[in-house]
Amino acid sequence: MTTQNKLSVGEVAPDFSLEGSDGKTHKLSALRGRKVVLYFYPRDNTPGCTQEACDFRDASARFGQAVIFGVSPDSVASHVRFVNKLGLPFVLLADPGAELATRYGAYGEKVMYGKKSLGIIRSTFVIDEAGRLAAVYGKVSIKGHVEQVLSIVGEDDAKVGSAHA
Repeated sequence: MTTQNKLSVGEVAPDFSLEGSDGKTHKLSALRGRKVVLYFYPRDNTPGCTQEACDFRDASARFGQAVIFGVSPDSVASHVRFVNKLGLPFVLLADPGAELATRYGAYGEKVMYGKKSLGIIRSTFVIDEAGRLAAVYGKVSIKGHVEQVLSIVGEDDAKVGSAHA
């Protein structure tokens, strides 16, 4: 059994440098001054992951100036196909070997249909402008989740962002 690294609100979010579906390398440290929503999901083109991506897509305008990233171990090529298929307005990051997921505690033992296995634990992290965790959601249930995240990073973020500009 792999122990899950538990991150807590207020901690500095682990930095990363990962290749995205847009062909660019994205670093968390380069996004200081902006809120970031980092959601980990198991796999492109599966029913639950498709629903979650569509929920974030459909609410993306309500996230104001926040940056949304979806993260899974799938390849960049898989992410590009998934983004194009669903018309996602945000970048998906490739996390080969689930190294970032492990650092965030989004990889570990899970039970599906009564069988234990190791894999991605659907999780979302909201990172504030200073690079600290503002919210941590582990073992996410998809239904209603985007609304939970919006309660932390909502439409008022656009107003807050423009007040600091």
